[in-house]
Amino acid sequence: MADGAAGDIPHQSHHAGGTVDALDMGDNGHKGDFGEQFVRALAAVANLDASRRDRDRVGVDWQLGYPGRHGTRRYPSIDVQVKCWAPSHAQPPDTWHYPLRGKNYNWLAGRDYQLPRFLFLVVVPDKAEEWVHVSAENLLLRHAAYWACFHDKEPDCPDKSSRMVYVPRTNLLTVGALHDLFTDDFREMLVAS
Repeated sequence: MADGAAGDIPHQSHHAGGTVDALDMGDNGHKGDFGEQFVRALAAVANLDASRRDRDRVGVDWQLGYPGRHGTRRYPSIDVQVKCWAPSHAQPPDTWHYPLRGKNYNWLAGRDYQLPRFLFLVVVPDKAEEWVHVSAENLLLRHAAYWACFHDKEPDCPDKSSRMVYVPRTNLLTVGALHDLFTDDFREMLVAS
């Protein structure tokens, strides 16, 4: 394999019939798909149902939920917007500074929603070849995902502009953190229906 450790994505694929040039990697569509699959893998481990939106008309990529136990809220759900990002410059040690498009910010901000909404920011290496490492012992996805909630903000950003949003590094998206996003704390921030 050229330019990679064993198990990393090769630049060329070898098989019995010869060598095949690898696909171009790292464009925005490719990066976005990786970010969504990263979140989907976490949701699967967290035993959450994940529904992909067919059309992105309201800034929701995935809806996550679970049946709920008898005597509790039935089928609690959250809406998620996923962004996959390789920072191009140094970041502060405690917070990711992410430039979010205005319309995406407006879809997340505010309280007038039926379901809690979250930004999931998947932070990846700059080179697509480093996003994943496969061995017989493990599948390693790099680097990590973080979450942010903007229910306490106003959806006041011009659609064609961008707004710097701050995602705390303490909001690491883990299985436990995913479960915590279903608590009533976030639901109570929304307008009562």
